[in-house]
Amino acid sequence: MASLSEELKGTMEEEKKGYDDLYSLGQKKRQAVIDRDLATLTAVTDEEQEMSDHLKSLEQKRTRILKDMSSVLGHDDKILTVTEVIDSLKGQDEEKQALTEARDELIKSATNMQFLNQENKVLLEQAIEMVDFDLTLYKSMRQAPETANYGRDAENTGDILGRSGFDFKQ
Repeated sequence: MASLSEELKGTMEEEKKGYDDLYSLGQKKRQAVIDRDLATLTAVTDEEQEMSDHLKSLEQKRTRILKDMSSVLGHDDKILTVTEVIDSLKGQDEEKQALTEARDELIKSATNMQFLNQENKVLLEQAIEMVDFDLTLYKSMRQAPETANYGRDAENTGDILGRSGFDFKQ
């Protein structure tokens, strides 16, 4: 059981480090969005994907360890949570303390990452709205209304107002 506890602690510490690295990439991503630096944004997104894949494998490893701990503790029918494992470590204060600290640090890092992701989501939504606004403005400048000028045969001539959208000749 001690070796499983140590492996679980190590896995959670590695996950925490992964979330911290992902957090720093998230900050780079935020700056790239603000600076409208598409090349950096693409590179950061690719790195984030690799790190997310690594974090997914660590999560699967942690789940496997918890499943093994469930079997050792006689709970074959369910996978215990880290908190339940900590509660079951009676008389093993050092292991209990180490797992508690690792769990708390992992939760803190994951929460920080979640908060940053929410901020980046709002920032990206605002950037998309701004691009949409710019496109709409550009289209409206290029699609000035037709004038109500009629030719000799009483048909609309299809004249379009000047580029500025105003008739200066009056």
